[in-house]
Amino acid sequence: MNKKKLIILTGAGMSAESGISTFRDSGGLWEQYNVEDVASIEGWYRNPALVHQFYNARRKQLLTAQPNMGHCGLVELEEQYDVHIITQNVDNLHERAGSTKVLHLHGELMKVRSTRNESRIYELTPDNCEVDTDTRDEYGDPVRPHIVFFGEAVPMINPAIDLVEQADILVIIGTSLNVYPAAGLVQYAHRDTPIYLIDPKPVNAPTNRNIHFIVKGAGEGVAELKNILLKQ
Repeated sequence: MNKKKLIILTGAGMSAESGISTFRDSGGLWEQYNVEDVASIEGWYRNPALVHQFYNARRKQLLTAQPNMGHCGLVELEEQYDVHIITQNVDNLHERAGSTKVLHLHGELMKVRSTRNESRIYELTPDNCEVDTDTRDEYGDPVRPHIVFFGEAVPMINPAIDLVEQADILVIIGTSLNVYPAAGLVQYAHRDTPIYLIDPKPVNAPTNRNIHFIVKGAGEGVAELKNILLKQ
């Protein structure tokens, strides 16, 4: 028997319990950095050294973080469902927890790519993850963070749309649904697809969908989701 396709969209709240700073909350990264300086394509062209410094610091933070109970709970759901995760996060906590099908909408923190050939992507290691303007690939080309900057297209949005259109169940965890195009993904789910939204804070959720709200953080919320799904 084919497993039902469980599509999960995760945002910053998914990793907050692992100690990863969110951008928009009080005390978040946007209060410490000007977004235009460190996360836009214009900022990259203007001052690549500062952008490298910013992402080096984020990698250092990521190396001290561990997957939380929410990440681990999603892995356990793979026993009963065909689980695909679409994440807005650039960390690798889903993979480290054991999730096998993860699509990164906004890039991956532990990767860099050639500035001259975007298909040349390189995985960084915990022992070698500092990058600067002098870093070169094996062809002698400079590298940049493998991140989708503000002002750039989101290359993985169409594969993400395809997954949401196939969803038997859609789950949204820890995202404000304010950042497009990711926020528009929910509208691609079929009208009769059950939708569960896990977040302890109010979310700008579509009013034209029947959404089951689980008002909890990622860890407790995924545990409740598992109980609901396994009773069906």
